[in-house]
Amino acid sequence: MNAVEKVTLEQVQDVATLANLELSPEELPRLANDLNAILGYVEQLNELDTTYVLPMAQVSEVLGIQPSLAGESLRADQVRPSLDRGAVMAEAPETDGRFFKVPKVIER
Repeated sequence: MNAVEKVTLEQVQDVATLANLELSPEELPRLANDLNAILGYVEQLNELDTTYVLPMAQVSEVLGIQPSLAGESLRADQVRPSLDRGAVMAEAPETDGRFFKVPKVIER
């Protein structure tokens, strides 16, 4: 990202609208500055040479924890029976028999 590609006030407002946030006129420039600062830090990180850095999926790989030992601190995956749908739906305040019905909470 170069100096021309800055987050604009219009872009901040667009994202706020998508996130259903109401921002005051005073908050828009402050948020734009914050987002531009974050993107500046990411730009600095992108300048790092990661040629010899291997991709990883777990922090335990960096810490040198053996996969066999990782299970000692993590719960083992086990297949278990699920709750009975009929019994759960019978306890629900409102249902169509398959799904819970809930009141609408987001309005635009």
